[in-house]
Amino acid sequence: MGEKSLQKKQYILSCARKVFEEKGFKDVTMKDIVEACEISRGGLYLYFESTKDIFLEVLKVESEETDNMFEEALAEDMASADILALFLKEQKKEILNKKGLTVAIYEFYFGHKLLKKDNFLRNQFNAAVLVIEKLIADATESGEFICDDPRGAARNIMYVLEGLKISAQTIGVTEAMINQEILYIMKGLVADNE
Repeated sequence: MGEKSLQKKQYILSCARKVFEEKGFKDVTMKDIVEACEISRGGLYLYFESTKDIFLEVLKVESEETDNMFEEALAEDMASADILALFLKEQKKEILNKKGLTVAIYEFYFGHKLLKKDNFLRNQFNAAVLVIEKLIADATESGEFICDDPRGAARNIMYVLEGLKISAQTIGVTEAMINQEILYIMKGLVADNE
């Protein structure tokens, strides 16, 4: 794919992301994306066959952006506990973001039964658990945390975050409520250095 084509594809994904943020997934049509991008229907179909294809690519781009953020944190040689705190801070922003992709993501996965290997949400969840487990294990080894089961703690953190994302869209959560849950997570891990 040439540079111009790559730029056009990125432009389409950027516009499509905004449409998914506004309308969720199930109500978005190819026409909506054509109108948002101000391109021809044929121009869109040169790059994507369906809203499903576009949405999966939007998720892939978002995952790469998140990965890049953590690679930068690791490159700066931050302490594992600080990287976990950064991760939780980013998750808090996502939970509070009313125009994020959360609704679209859940609509997509409730409506599409994918094979385990193709389930992006499942793969992202499992990858996050592995990263958090490593951070907790490293922080435990350095004495910043006390944890007998880093994998169990990592899974628990991810389940709490997923629950907060759903609660934010259904029953509502405040920043104070999210802060309380994050504080509870960190208190459960932080070593008491008295």
